[in-house]
Amino acid sequence: MEKKQNNYAFIDSQNVNMGVEGLGWKLDFRKFITYLKEKYSVKTAYLFIGYLPENQNLYANLQKYGYVLVFKPVMKDGSGKPKGNVDADLVLRTMVELDKYDKAVIVSSDGDFYSLVEHLYGKGKLEAVLSPSKAKCSILLQKKARGKMFFMDTLKAKLEYIKK
Repeated sequence: MEKKQNNYAFIDSQNVNMGVEGLGWKLDFRKFITYLKEKYSVKTAYLFIGYLPENQNLYANLQKYGYVLVFKPVMKDGSGKPKGNVDADLVLRTMVELDKYDKAVIVSSDGDFYSLVEHLYGKGKLEAVLSPSKAKCSILLQKKARGKMFFMDTLKAKLEYIKK
């Protein structure tokens, strides 16, 4: 009997949210974690997210679905818009946990992760890179993923949030 892999997902929540919304739909995070488990044998899904006190219900639901939340303090930019860059936290957690998982699934289209993806690929630790859309995905990231790059724009029917 084949042993199931113990893969971890590292998700840049802001990048994924903005990317999917740019495609005209909203991601259902409950469906998404199920997809990651079934498709990529993800056992632990880290979701890197900016922390805003008014989002307690959202955070509680995400944890209930099974995500491990990693919060980033949110700062306001010049126009008062919240900004929480999670890149360094995602890279650090991916490397700190390296010996605990078989392979990593990186969920982002941000070219800042190209070095991480290259390193994981070279170590045989990259399962996949998921990006919301090919049109908005960094070319560097696509090159470094070498055939392990997949796009969520084809997954709307499976992953779209539909208000009940």
